[in-house]
Amino acid sequence: MKTTYRIAIAELRSLFCSPVAWLILVIFAVQVGVAFGNAFDRQVQGQALGYTLWDVTASIFTGWMGIFPGFLRNLYLYIPLLTMGLMSREYSSGSIKLLFSSPVTDSQIIFGKYLSVLIYNLVLILPLLVVGVFCGITITNADLGLLFTGILGIYLLICAYGAIGLFMSSITSYQVVAAMGTLAVLAALNYVGEVGQDYAFVRDVTYWLSISGRADEFINGLICSEDLLYFLLIIALFLTLSVLKLRAGRRKESRGKTWGIYGAVVLSALLVGYISTLPTLKLYHDSTATKRNTLTKTSQDIMKQIDGGLKITSYMNLLDDNYAIALPSQLKSDYERFEKYIRFKPDTKMEYVYYYDEANSQLDFRLEGCNTLEEKAQKMANILNLNINMFLTPEQIREKIDLRNEGNHFIRVVERDNGQKSILRLFNDNEKHPSETEISTALKRFVVQSPKVAFLTGHETRDIYKTGDRDYNQFAENQYFRYSLRNQGFDVVTLSLEDQEVPEDIDIVVIADMKTPFNEVENDRLNKYIARGGNLFILGDARRQEIMNPITEQMGVTFMSGTLVEMKENDSPSLIAGHITKEAAQRFKPYTRPYEFRSVITMPDAVGLVFDPSKGFNASPVIVTDSLCWNELQTTDFLDDKPQYNPETGEKQGIIPTILALDRKVGDKEQRIVITGDADCVSNGEMSKSRNGYSSNNFTVITGTFKWLSYDEYPLDTERINPEDNAVSIGRDARKMVRYGCYALLPLIFAACGITILVRRKRR
Repeated sequence: MKTTYRIAIAELRSLFCSPVAWLILVIFAVQVGVAFGNAFDRQVQGQALGYTLWDVTASIFTGWMGIFPGFLRNLYLYIPLLTMGLMSREYSSGSIKLLFSSPVTDSQIIFGKYLSVLIYNLVLILPLLVVGVFCGITITNADLGLLFTGILGIYLLICAYGAIGLFMSSITSYQVVAAMGTLAVLAALNYVGEVGQDYAFVRDVTYWLSISGRADEFINGLICSEDLLYFLLIIALFLTLSVLKLRAGRRKESRGKTWGIYGAVVLSALLVGYISTLPTLKLYHDSTATKRNTLTKTSQDIMKQIDGGLKITSYMNLLDDNYAIALPSQLKSDYERFEKYIRFKPDTKMEYVYYYDEANSQLDFRLEGCNTLEEKAQKMANILNLNINMFLTPEQIREKIDLRNEGNHFIRVVERDNGQKSILRLFNDNEKHPSETEISTALKRFVVQSPKVAFLTGHETRDIYKTGDRDYNQFAENQYFRYSLRNQGFDVVTLSLEDQEVPEDIDIVVIADMKTPFNEVENDRLNKYIARGGNLFILGDARRQEIMNPITEQMGVTFMSGTLVEMKENDSPSLIAGHITKEAAQRFKPYTRPYEFRSVITMPDAVGLVFDPSKGFNASPVIVTDSLCWNELQTTDFLDDKPQYNPETGEKQGIIPTILALDRKVGDKEQRIVITGDADCVSNGEMSKSRNGYSSNNFTVITGTFKWLSYDEYPLDTERINPEDNAVSIGRDARKMVRYGCYALLPLIFAACGITILVRRKRR
């Protein structure tokens, strides 16, 4: 080791006496200073303007505006300039003969040279370490685990680049050729991940070989054994190849033997690399404060309860708009969507079934002139350069599974060994793919019986199967709406009290905006359900008070007469912006975040609620109006007439509840009831509408209501703890000092050191 250290020290002297090495340090320090200075300044400026900062460490260093991803795009430019002369200089100057004649082994030469690269790389990332320390001091509760794990990933990446550069320098005496060769190898390692992705065996090999994106998990705060071993294997591989190349210059061996040794080394590295990708052998460490790269405790608990095998089968229709998600070339990317789950259940299998069938898609314009499904499928296969024989015909796929009820769209079927099945769909939103909430919900169906929600029919109530603005298909039955009850773990049915009693397996009954009253039989059946402690969601509306009050008065709630109004400059007076109460935010978790962000619930034509505690229920106001709202009794045309508050007619002004949560004990069960004075706030129209000037969050009424009514079973709570790094201690007055200090301080220090050393060397 002493010999290795001496070689490393000699190489470091040579490096730091070179203007190129100092120039690289100065340029990188400038890049770090400018990027960090601008990113940190945005946080200081935002705080000075009164904005609430959020997850400051991640905002500066990761994500689409983070500085770490920008560094990764440029690092490959620095290392070839550094490593091009490590061995090439020895060859061109003839000093290699002195090394060969001295009592120094090939491995000592290579390891000594590489040790100097490791030390230089530590100096190179010094600006990042300084920035990390600065953030630890100036950011309140900075997420240092995320920050320094990202720096570790960058360091490992440039060390891998250094090993590759050392090898390329060992095979030529021309430094420029070594630099260009290093760039070529790095380009090849970045591109190789795109090669052969249509073929299973080739896909695994080339995907592992790719260096592209290898540091991304580190930057996100996750250390995975696969990525860590990749860097170590790449370093070991190219160092070993360098030693072998040096040894070949000393000894004369047959070309076949030489290439055989090279091949054995490469194959050994590939074999170890392939083994490291096996899910059962992977290890993980999430360095982030909020554990953002790991399943939440809710999801982990669900995974622990699922024993036996688990299989996820994706069904891809060639004629569906989402055909590209599961193409053979995309399978590695698709695997990453479920890696958090496979981490906790490594025996999970992922299978893909390809077929073609009729689908309501936008592909038809590409397939003009094709009259049959077979012709359309053949044309699409030709466009995508795929073999049509890999796709099942409509008849063949229906023998396996009939997907016509799903519109033949892309779905995944999650299946246990015991035969239980659950479905994952794509959604019509920007995110499209199911999040942790939806995936864990599908899995929880295997271990917990889903609550059953019955929507009462008849009496012109809101319809869950219709898509009109006033109906409820969006939140109840729409399979492509992420927050619909169907996708959040509930089983939804309709029920007519005129035809039958409320079945025992019904957990929640919904009564929505009745226009005619129940008859005696229906009333009797509903009262039996209430008496046994059944949970209800009751939605009233303007002009329905006389019909709905007989139902709610037995619970102590009365719908106020008239329509609630509040005067606004640009909107109808009957449009109420309901505010989430502090009590609701503390008691019902789905309301907490919207309450903190001051979101409102838009309620057109709402009525107020009055509560009488003498009926044995406890009540919590969930949504209330502001203090200037009143129940208008005279005006009915809010488009042309302007309502006036008139207390003499019985109108009441003030903070009025529009949604109440009721509870009481019935035997050993807590009965829960939610009553709202507006049936439109969760309608198709209002849920999909964006109103100017309102930060509305109406779907929270659905998640908050049904989570409470299902005793917190669904929707699942997969929220993480809030990040604590939400402030900086640097004030507005110090902005420029920090910014220009980042721009100039370290670059000037490096430049001064470099100039001093070079001048002294020249004088000597």
